[in-house]
Amino acid sequence: MATTESTGHDYHLVDPSPWPLVGSMAALVLALGGVHWMKPEGLFPALPAGPALFLVGLAGVLYTMFAWWREVVRESVLKGDHKPVVKLGLRYGMILFIASEVMFFVAWFWAYFHSVIDAQTRLGGTWPPAGIETFDPWHLPLMNTVILLTSGTTVTWAHHALQHGDRKGTIQGLLLTVVLGLCFTALQAVEYSHAEFAFAGNIYGATFFMATGFHGFHVIVGTIFLAVCLFRAMAGHFTPDRHFGFEAAAWYWHFVDVVWLFLFVAIYWWGSLPHAVAS
Repeated sequence: MATTESTGHDYHLVDPSPWPLVGSMAALVLALGGVHWMKPEGLFPALPAGPALFLVGLAGVLYTMFAWWREVVRESVLKGDHKPVVKLGLRYGMILFIASEVMFFVAWFWAYFHSVIDAQTRLGGTWPPAGIETFDPWHLPLMNTVILLTSGTTVTWAHHALQHGDRKGTIQGLLLTVVLGLCFTALQAVEYSHAEFAFAGNIYGATFFMATGFHGFHVIVGTIFLAVCLFRAMAGHFTPDRHFGFEAAAWYWHFVDVVWLFLFVAIYWWGSLPHAVAS
């Protein structure tokens, strides 16, 4: 296998890998299993049980992520293939990924505000619709806001410590951030268990659960991302000059923070005001 030193340039030509093919096949099984699980009488009646097929695909996707990213870590830490030009490309890639995530959430906010504006003609001129009892924004949502904003400060502390060679501070900051992420997810689950409205049957529930649910999924992903960085920091993979994996996780976590602020203001607070449209 050719190394960066033998090629004489700063670009990294990756070795042949099975993971793109394996990952795409696992994603196909995951998608088919999900569709068959939700619609067993639909397009794929001859397939095995939907939940089993879904879990097989999910396991394949998770293992592909683990194995593929492990190879990327080896390329960076052991082989030294991630030169400055490669790191720049990785940064551009992460920025574009977060930009795509921004547009993903724009779609859910668009659906929510469209429903609010349309409420005058379709839902009797009030928002939330009649019969919907919204969450008190100054209870669990406010607690989750404090937790998530605090986690943004702890991950920044960890980044600052890493830049100054303070390994202990990096580990402590990451550990606190992961714990706060878990607390946020737990409180979100408690909040959902007390919801007085359902996902199906009303536009408020559909837009609420899609927006906040996908944000909660992103919090779970970000928590796993930071947990991996925690283990890597404990293993000594990061240095003040080489820690893009941590930077990417921190960028992603700050993005999750900002999205939650918009959710709290637009959906929890403003969306809970009675007769918001009419006023």
